[in-house]
Amino acid sequence: MPHHAERRPSPYTAQQLFELVERVEDYPKFLPWCVGARVKRLSAQEMEADLILGFKGIRESFRSRVVSDPQSLTIESKLVRGPFSHLENHWRFEPTASGCIIDFKVEFSFKSRVLSAVVEPLFMTAQRRLVAAFEERAHRLYGSAQDGKTSAGVAAQV
Repeated sequence: MPHHAERRPSPYTAQQLFELVERVEDYPKFLPWCVGARVKRLSAQEMEADLILGFKGIRESFRSRVVSDPQSLTIESKLVRGPFSHLENHWRFEPTASGCIIDFKVEFSFKSRVLSAVVEPLFMTAQRRLVAAFEERAHRLYGSAQDGKTSAGVAAQV
């Protein structure tokens, strides 16, 4: 089963990045392959989210159940329906003195062999770029980590 795992330091706080990942409705604003998002909140920590992905003329949508835990700074997502036979991802943000450690994992497989052959390489490339895309978004919203800007001051302007 295709998978990708990434663990790396970030100058942004665990809380800032947790909040960015949790705001699924904003994904189309900064993830180039995400062309649409619809979120249905089930509770303060649980939602169902429909994402529409666009890859070189191919459009696919899927629904995931997303559970966020602000205490442990984790976000888990599992497939509800879509072109995948399996899709799970896990985010964990570990606070450090200089920001946080981002721990990201994703596993997926497509139902269709044809779709797998065409889309899987593009989807894998997108997954490899995902953490960087969130950090770029953090930079746009919060400024350089060295600037000392707070999430409240900058995010309100966006």
